Amino acid sequence: MKATTKAHPIQGLVKYHGMHDEELRLPYHDSISVCTAPSHSRTTAAFEPDREADRYVVDGEVVGGRAAERLRAVVDHVRELAGVDDRVRLESVNDFPTNIGFGSSSSGFAAAAVALCAAADLELSRPAMSTVARRGSASAARAVTGAFSQLHAGLGDADCRAERLETPLEDGLRVVAAEVPAFKHTEAAHREAADSHMFDARLAHVHDQIATMRHALRTGDFETAFETAEHDSLSLAATTMTGPAGWVYWQPETLEVFETVRELREEGVPAYFSTDTGASVYVNTTADHVDRVEAAIADLGIETRVWTVGGPAAVLDADKALF
Repeated sequence: MKATTKAHPIQGLVKYHGMHDEELRLPYHDSISVCTAPSHSRTTAAFEPDREADRYVVDGEVVGGRAAERLRAVVDHVRELAGVDDRVRLESVNDFPTNIGFGSSSSGFAAAAVALCAAADLELSRPAMSTVARRGSASAARAVTGAFSQLHAGLGDADCRAERLETPLEDGLRVVAAEVPAFKHTEAAHREAADSHMFDARLAHVHDQIATMRHALRTGDFETAFETAEHDSLSLAATTMTGPAGWVYWQPETLEVFETVRELREEGVPAYFSTDTGASVYVNTTADHVDRVEAAIADLGIETRVWTVGGPAAVLDADKALF
């Protein structure tokens, strides 16, 4: 009972913030994201009858504390679904920087959930597996279904699951990832989201953001889709910065990227910035303009990567196993 999988991290386009149920990780509202490739997490999971305790290793380090608790929530749910009691060995590696705002928890928990389901011989659809991944990270639900996906808010697994959104924007999107290495604390920010005086204002408009984004994706309207993502990034930051802890994720380099992107737009280049709860920046542009955008960001002295749209989490051949 062993399987290896790969999942791509997500860039939040209309981001969720805060959860009304922390155990099931049920968000207050819907969210939409796009997976970024070739960045990925690769995970091998095995149920081992002779093992005395679960063991989780990520990027060569044994996982403990709150991270282990979140993994255990996913593992225990798969054990419950499969009716097995065996302990689990799970190892995962990432091929991109983690904990700086590039969605590593989304790909990590998505790959873990799909690997565990496959190892347990559970035959589930990707939307169903997204509910398993959600117990580790709500963003991971969308990494399971891949590409452009929407996580629907709800009160349980029957309705709080991810759906892939079809769009003609998939092939032409290019994402210039600007690496600003400042450690982030996403879970703490989610926990205090509702305490911000800006949170009710965010809830009041986020449903319109979701509708606007869905329509833009359906019709292939690049400008509206990524202008909406840019504005949503500012809305999210306003909420996190006005919570009790006053989280400020952005660094001077973050603001430099914002300004450079706006200057590019004034010159006629389709480019829009987006951030999650971190200092790093996604710059969304098209295949025709990606070289110019990347060069402009690199001129700031910031490390860059160029990503395309990644597909859903998938099971890999046995020779890709980590153990």
